[in-house]
Amino acid sequence: MSLANPPYLSSLQNNIRARPIPWDGAVRAGNLSEEQLKIIKSVDKVRKEQRKQTIELNTDPYATLLAGGESGPSVLEKAQKRQDIIQYILVLATDLIADPYKQYLALLGSSNNPEDAVPLLAATFLANLVAFSLTSSSKAVERDSDALPKLYSYLSTLVKSQDAGLQDIGVQHMSTVLRSSSAKETFWKQKNDTIAPLFDILRKAAGAAKDTDSTLWSGAASVRSADTRFGGGVGLQLMYHILLVIWQLSFEAELVGPGLEEDEEIVPLYVQLLRMSPKEKTTRLLLATLHNLLEANKKTLIPIATTARLPALLANLATRHLTDDDAKEDLDALDQMLDEYTKGQTTFDEYADEVQSGHLRWSPPHRSATFWRENARKILQDKELPKKLAEITGKKWESDKKVLAIACNDIGNLVREVPEHRTTLEKLGLKVRVMELMTDADESVRWESLKAVGEWMRYSFER
Repeated sequence: MSLANPPYLSSLQNNIRARPIPWDGAVRAGNLSEEQLKIIKSVDKVRKEQRKQTIELNTDPYATLLAGGESGPSVLEKAQKRQDIIQYILVLATDLIADPYKQYLALLGSSNNPEDAVPLLAATFLANLVAFSLTSSSKAVERDSDALPKLYSYLSTLVKSQDAGLQDIGVQHMSTVLRSSSAKETFWKQKNDTIAPLFDILRKAAGAAKDTDSTLWSGAASVRSADTRFGGGVGLQLMYHILLVIWQLSFEAELVGPGLEEDEEIVPLYVQLLRMSPKEKTTRLLLATLHNLLEANKKTLIPIATTARLPALLANLATRHLTDDDAKEDLDALDQMLDEYTKGQTTFDEYADEVQSGHLRWSPPHRSATFWRENARKILQDKELPKKLAEITGKKWESDKKVLAIACNDIGNLVREVPEHRTTLEKLGLKVRVMELMTDADESVRWESLKAVGEWMRYSFER
């Protein structure tokens, strides 16, 4: 369904349709051929439904009429000196393609094979057509809103394929279409189809498994090398195009920022990719995206960025003498933003940020007796921090067992320093969970859980 034409345009089109044209004389004058006139008359001044049926029986003659072909030039080329015919043909063309996306959208579902040329070529044409429409109007057009979900769904099948070439085509077409806020909002609404497969590739490039891999937080696995590839064999061009799509999306940072962190852990992932980035063009996109996201979500994302050690990485990048002015501006803006946040932080703030990030590492507070002596009571009084510890401890962390070991260490310290509040931790299920971890396959988890249970046992007979 399309929007109604403005009154002036409708009036102009109706006048042109009603205006008589001496067709036979135009043929004799060479302004169009006998065959072209026959095609025009087959759909001229007939009901809409009849015209539709006529065209659907064989679309080729009508495409040749408007665009030309092996049989000769289009009617627009032949009649270029006849304004009355040009005007009529333009109105007729609008009537013939009143729903320009319909036939191409139907072709997207013509095959389940991502390598099939028909849906691939249809998607290529549609992506460019929709992009042109999106940039031609300041308001959302209904036909675009209807077409985008179907186009995104098809493109996502390309990104999910195992063929890097098809993945790159799908990603580039996504980038082509992400030209307006409405296109980005639709893309975000379909994030399980659109966003998730992109981040699967990004995590593969970073050498990380979703939600659990320690390299995102440890700063390990740098693979800067001359072969201009990221980890997992992910090529530079594919990475660049994926980063471009996420950068385009980041201009809707208030909408997407919280979800990208909650679902995909984008901040530590981008910090790791920034550490690995082999080329300035990928570094530029990583910095620009982080800048957009952190600027719009300072309260929630800057603490995560500090925990992921972005400030130290920025200091290192500043020594590399970046040549791109935009990259330098984003680097400086990020550095200033993080500096303003960290200069007022206490050790307790750093610990709280780490816990709230949902991922623990062996940062200094965990093994500092002074820290626990001064802050254990404050942690328990916070109420949200013990709940977050319970949430972290409740996960399996198959690829990063040290998170469980650190959590057990923290729980044991809380019981030792504030034994009168150990029932608070018990009500959160932490005592039971720590006892379960005594049989974990990982030695460090068993050791830290044993020590934590030992702190409880010291008070087991006191009532």
